[in-house]
Amino acid sequence: MTTIHEIAPDLFRLSIYFPELDMQFNHFLARDEEPLLFHTGLKSMFPELREAVAALVDPAKIRHIAWSHFESDECGALNDWLALAPHAEPVCTLVGKLVNVDDFSIRPARGMTADEVLNTGKYRYRFHRSPHIPHGWDAGVLFEETRGTLFCSDLFHHFGDVAPLTSSDLVEPTRMAMRRMQQGPLAGYMPYTRQTEGILRSLANLKPTTLAVMHGSSFSGRGDHQLIDLAGAIKETFDLSEP
Repeated sequence: MTTIHEIAPDLFRLSIYFPELDMQFNHFLARDEEPLLFHTGLKSMFPELREAVAALVDPAKIRHIAWSHFESDECGALNDWLALAPHAEPVCTLVGKLVNVDDFSIRPARGMTADEVLNTGKYRYRFHRSPHIPHGWDAGVLFEETRGTLFCSDLFHHFGDVAPLTSSDLVEPTRMAMRRMQQGPLAGYMPYTRQTEGILRSLANLKPTTLAVMHGSSFSGRGDHQLIDLAGAIKETFDLSEP
């Protein structure tokens, strides 16, 4: 079952909880003149997620489908959405377009750099590259400049069937989740490199007021503080995991 909550004006969180993983998979629909869907979900999620989107907008009228990095829960159902919405365009980083998406997608992607702006009507979006943060060379985060929403993908990943939106600290639950994953087959989930802190600080400089989180609660408040503290938590977890 998909739960729907409006976490910011015109921004809806569509959440599917997997009890066997104790984890939420969150997708975000921005309702505007040209609706935007961030995260397509897994292929198996498509029928359920389509019904949830239909409660908010006509799914066939989605115009932009975006995600952070090439991974099945981020864009696995992309072609299902493109088949349903004939005017929809995939949107990702330029690296993502060149190295993955245009070979996978039934329509070419719009590969964006930080110099480009996507206008959907009332809202303006810009992709900021964040290689290997959270995962992959192609990774980036989408920032909505009008309301100050940062679509964080797997940054701030935490477990549980948690509240849709919180103003409480996200860093400690994220630290606990990273330590949990480092002990199993998903070790190495969140790398730390010489660029990690600088990239997170550059995202903090955007001063986001909403953090749209893929796995766990989204956040309302001083997102810059959360991003700066996250850099330390990632480094700490990475240091602890080194042999």
